[in-house]
Parts: sequence; structure tokens; C-alpha cells
Amino acid sequence: MANGNQTVVYVSEQVVVLISCALSFLGSSLIIFTHIVWSDLRTTPRKLLVFLSVSDWLSAVSYAYGAWRVFQSDSVECVVQGAISTFANTSSFFWTVAIAVYLYVFIVRSNQRLADSLVLFFHLVSWGVPLAITAAALFLSKIGYDASEVSVGWCWVRIQAPDRVLWMLLTGKIWEFLAYLTLPVLYILIKRHIHSAHAALSEYRPILASNPLSHSFSSMADRKLTLIPIIFIALRIWSTVRFVLLLAGSPARQNPVLVTLHGIGNTFQGAANCIMFVLCTQPIRTRLFAALCCCCNKWRAEAPRSHDPAQKPLLGRDAPTQRERTALTND
Repeated sequence: MANGNQTVVYVSEQVVVLISCALSFLGSSLIIFTHIVWSDLRTTPRKLLVFLSVSDWLSAVSYAYGAWRVFQSDSVECVVQGAISTFANTSSFFWTVAIAVYLYVFIVRSNQRLADSLVLFFHLVSWGVPLAITAAALFLSKIGYDASEVSVGWCWVRIQAPDRVLWMLLTGKIWEFLAYLTLPVLYILIKRHIHSAHAALSEYRPILASNPLSHSFSSMADRKLTLIPIIFIALRIWSTVRFVLLLAGSPARQNPVLVTLHGIGNTFQGAANCIMFVLCTQPIRTRLFAALCCCCNKWRAEAPRSHDPAQKPLLGRDAPTQRERTALTND
């Protein structure tokens, strides 16, 4: 299970983490793809989701490389991988909170102009702060081999750094804790506002309130607002648990089940966002299925032509001339 202060990463754990990274990579790519292809769906919240997906995409790639290599020393590859994953992971925290703040200002405060004006600020904070922290950690040689004590094969804060706890907080944990507090509060306030507005609307417009389609969309939105903070915490909590166990000096942080859950939680965010905001969003899901059906039908229509001998000219014989075709028709 462990060798001193080093957590052994088993092959089964590697496989699970790599699968989770692959799903997150595909999910983030699909979110970005739908945003590029369908311009009419490019609302500001979905643009923010794309920026979050870029961070999750980088996280999936860097974590996959680290889980595949399972670094054993402070190599150049280890430092580069650790720097990319530190930047991407921290940026993901900021973009996740940024989306919640935007929705709060837009829905609860009913101020679209203010919400849209915050987008530039979100960029400065969500890219700038992680970049500054990562650059400082690199300059001070704080990123490197961490013996998988709070990771699953990849590199993060050097385990030998005397102030490693401080840098673990700065490069991820403190922002993770703030997200735990901020996300539930914001989404609860948004849900309460929507419920109040829906109740008031139902009082004066009972026909709309009894519309099954309207009720279906309202229920789906309500479920998403409930699931967003729950899924975020459910995925990230295992990393937090291992961090707390490290501070307490408990060997339980090296438990294989906990290590596996940590690996899934840190790498599955892109796939979870894809499930919620692509596969569980009816307009986008309908377009995706229609595009897939169109591609399948086109492939099926073209496949028989490419394999049908009657469609191919006979070897050693030229194609019939116009006179020959006319003669054959007259016969």
C-alpha cells in the first residue's frame, strides 16, 4: 500500500484514472465542439462553460500523462506536468465559481448589463491568478515530485518542500475550500429566486403554470441548479479528505479506495459538465442525435455504392460511347 511517505499507485488505479481522464477529455471537447458548430447557442453562460471546459481539457490531458507515467523524481517532465495541471485545476475552480456569480447577478439581481460586464473580470481572475500562482511556484521550485501523497501518480507540490502545506493551499486547496462555501450559497439563492418568481407567475398566469412543457423545462433547470454544487463537491471532496489526512499524518490517505476516488474526482469534471450541459440539455441533445443520424444515414447510403461491382467499370474495357448507349437503349 505504501512505502514510508510514498503512496503506491496500483495498475488498477492507473487504469481507472486514465479512463476518467479520457471521458473528461471527450466531454470537454464535445462542449467546445458544440459551441463552435452552433452559433445560435453561444449565450454568455455557455461561453463561460467553454472557458471552464478548456481548463478541464488541460487538466484531463496533464493528469492523464501524470497517471500514465507515475513519476518517481523531480524530472523536467514532472515539473512541466505539475505546472500545467496546477494552472488548469486552479483555473477550473475560478471558472466554476464565475459561472455561479454570473447566474446570480443575471437571475437574482436581474442585471444583465452588470453580469455581462463581469466577463472581462472573470477572464483576468480565472486565468491571471492561476498563472501568477503557478509562475511563483515554478520560480521558487515548489512544483515537483509529491510521492502521490495528495495525487494519483501526477506531480504537484514537492513533498520535500518545508512549506509544502502553504503551497498546497495556494495552488489549489484554499480555492477548493472557497468553492465549497460559495457554490451552494449562490445556487440556493438562485433556486429560491426562481421558485418565488415561478410562484408569482403561476398566480397570475395559471395557464402557463399548467403547461406540461413549461413545467418540464422548469423541473430540469431546477434539478441542474441542485446538482451543480452537489456534483462538484462529490467529485472534489476525496482530494480534500486526503489533504486533511496528510495534515493529520494518518496512513488512511494511502487507502487504495480513497486514492481511486481521488483520481476519479480530480479528473471527471469535464465529463460531468458534458452530461449536465450537453446530454441533459434538450436542444443540444436533439441536434447531436440528428447530426449523428444524418452521418450514419449518409455512410449507409454510400457504403453499398463503394462495394457494388455493378457500379464499377469492367477491367480492360473502356466505358461505352454515346452511340453504343443509344444502340442499347433502342434495342
